[in-house]
Amino acid sequence: MKIIRGIGNLNNEFTQCVLTLGNFDGVHLGHQQLINHLIEQGKKLNLPTVVMLFEPQPLEFFCKQQAPARLTSFKEKVMLIEKLGIDYIIAVPFTQTFANMSANTFIQDWLINKLKAKYIAIGDDFRFGHERKGDIHLLQNYAHNHHFAVQSMPTLVWNNLRISSTAVREALLNSNFKLALCLLGRDYTIEGRVIHGNALARQLGFPTANIHLHRKKPALQGVYLVKVKNCCSNQDYQGIANIGVRPTIQGKKAILEVNLFDFSGDIYGQYLDVTFVRKLRDEKKFDSLSELKEQITQDICTAKEISAKLTN
Repeated sequence: MKIIRGIGNLNNEFTQCVLTLGNFDGVHLGHQQLINHLIEQGKKLNLPTVVMLFEPQPLEFFCKQQAPARLTSFKEKVMLIEKLGIDYIIAVPFTQTFANMSANTFIQDWLINKLKAKYIAIGDDFRFGHERKGDIHLLQNYAHNHHFAVQSMPTLVWNNLRISSTAVREALLNSNFKLALCLLGRDYTIEGRVIHGNALARQLGFPTANIHLHRKKPALQGVYLVKVKNCCSNQDYQGIANIGVRPTIQGKKAILEVNLFDFSGDIYGQYLDVTFVRKLRDEKKFDSLSELKEQITQDICTAKEISAKLTN
């Protein structure tokens, strides 16, 4: 799979394609159904498959801090889409200029003239263009005269629940990881590279692997029992993780901190997959570091008890 950053970097990579476009946050089962359908069409027409993404996601651009929590970083999203077998991802920078583009201009200049899409599939709720005036009906108006096919994919439903990124966020907000699994088709996981932190946790006796979240607002907040896989060594661990701003030390930016049980070693620069199993508590501000240390000790004890029960 190849990532093309911006439509201006297309450089005649392909002469025609089959295309889908959207946010694909979480790459849940509905997204997977849409992408798998696109791959089938690509095989039928013998054309490359293209997924167009927008970065930042439109609501992150328009609403800033009020935007919905982000399920997947750009890198995580790309990795998940690549596993499905897509040929190209076009990552479009979502700027004010792009936001001002009319839906008609987007269709004519981008989808028809530049991408030469012969088949376009979108979710039934997808809107595009200035003031979100573009939809499946507008695409259909262009399709006949410009000799391409377009299809709106119906929303996938599980147990009477519409599968959507919003539904996944709601499940995670309620710490319902079993429901999140059913909507995503996999456990909810955050993947990232271990970075150097301020070493405070090590000073308290609980060394942590710190991971940048690469999103303005994470979908989880608090302390969790987690399963961890080291992507470099393929080793598995259990531990506790804190996602938040660390109010006790006046932190400003949310970060993921993971304490691996019964582990000592240098894993800086290595990539970890962190899977969330059970929420232990909300993040809170403690009056002193000694209180924080006492709470972490209790968190580890609670997490190990839960883990033992789940294992037996």
